Amino acid sequence: MAEPKKLHIAMFPWLAFGHIIPFFELGKLIARKGHRISFISTPRNIERLPKIPPHLTPLITLVKLPLPRVKNLPENAEATMDIPHHIIPYLKIAHDGLQEPLSHFLENSLPDWIIHDFAPYWLPPIATKLRISMAFFSIFNASSLSFFVPTKLSITEVQEPRSEPEHFIVPPKWVPFPSKIAFRLFEAKKFFDHYDENASGVSDMFRLMTVMSGTQAFAIKTCMEAEGEWVKLLGELHNMPVIPVGLLPPSAQERVENEDSTWDTIVEWLNKQEKESVVYIALGSEIQPSQEDFTELALGLEQSGLSFFWALRKRSVAGDSVELPEGFEERTKDRGIVWTGWAPQLKILAHESVGGFLTHCGWSSVTEAFQFGRALVMLPFLGDQGLIARFLEEKQTGIEVPRNEQDGSFTRDSVAETLRLVVKDEKGKIYRYKAKEMANVFGNRDIQYRCIDKFVEFLEHRSNVTIGN
Repeated sequence: MAEPKKLHIAMFPWLAFGHIIPFFELGKLIARKGHRISFISTPRNIERLPKIPPHLTPLITLVKLPLPRVKNLPENAEATMDIPHHIIPYLKIAHDGLQEPLSHFLENSLPDWIIHDFAPYWLPPIATKLRISMAFFSIFNASSLSFFVPTKLSITEVQEPRSEPEHFIVPPKWVPFPSKIAFRLFEAKKFFDHYDENASGVSDMFRLMTVMSGTQAFAIKTCMEAEGEWVKLLGELHNMPVIPVGLLPPSAQERVENEDSTWDTIVEWLNKQEKESVVYIALGSEIQPSQEDFTELALGLEQSGLSFFWALRKRSVAGDSVELPEGFEERTKDRGIVWTGWAPQLKILAHESVGGFLTHCGWSSVTEAFQFGRALVMLPFLGDQGLIARFLEEKQTGIEVPRNEQDGSFTRDSVAETLRLVVKDEKGKIYRYKAKEMANVFGNRDIQYRCIDKFVEFLEHRSNVTIGN
């Protein structure tokens, strides 16, 4: 039987590191199978990528497309982490300005596939004209993606169009199995903004629905073992091949500058702590809590009496900083560390002294925690994080900090109680047990490689299917 031809695959993630890094991991795993990757982003984002392993450098080309200057977008702002949340629509305008240079690149290189994100709603006609196959890579998991209006169903088939926030606080009618996955009211109100046209001229949901209806396949950052029924449902709803590409844990061999000395300092402290006694806190690079939320979180942590390591990476965005309560570090210095530099999250989560993870429920952070069976204290803030929290509560792998349904506020008491329940109390044993079970799936490299094998096989066999038929 003839060996499948080696493919050339272009990858084009949205300008956020929560998207760029999973795309990069997927690109490296495809390159391991001998296919050529053109990884496309802006110059500053490309420079901030982890180093490519030497054996893959011949197969991965980093393509820098300069980001157009846009009014209201600060200079050197090329990713969401560089700007406050309300400026992101202007980043989308700049992103849309990449249409022409991307078209030129595709025209000159004619890759077999382009693996794309939710944002380039203008891409399907370009790819069709050039006869390039498209695969939408969703960094959202299958349960979250299934929650949104499926493109195959017309409004009448959905029965009740979801036209106000209250429609999002119950599971959708098209989910045929029992599920409690839905937004809280305060999340639904916030999420509803994604249905409104923003400064970029279109809504985020228009972008998502347009690329989903114009693509040939969905690649999902998940595996059948984690959410098989949702993967199947997604394929049925969209009448589309849905291929889980695995959970894409970051490569352990990637290194950053001064990593050794940073880790030496951290591990020295972790080694002194009792087994499974430390709570690790990290809210990701995109979350900007209000001062009030930040204060309640800190005081709840203090009130819990638990040992903690707080990875509090200071954002460099003007007007974006929040302050710890006065005297907090002094009062907790005997049992906790507030770490404001880069922290090696995987190594910390892997350390036996860590007994729980207070997280914003970004899917990438969740998948990292479950590699090592860490139970979660969940404090979602944005986008689909609330849906992920409900999904994980159903699996009893953690519990959410209780919040006010109307405005999303929470108290130091609820933070302290939830932390103690998950990390220490006898009553919370079920969460610790179920989280450890998750390591059998999320920490299983064989599952990851099996998913990639199937995805690459799909790309190889479908690359010559006529586009636009």
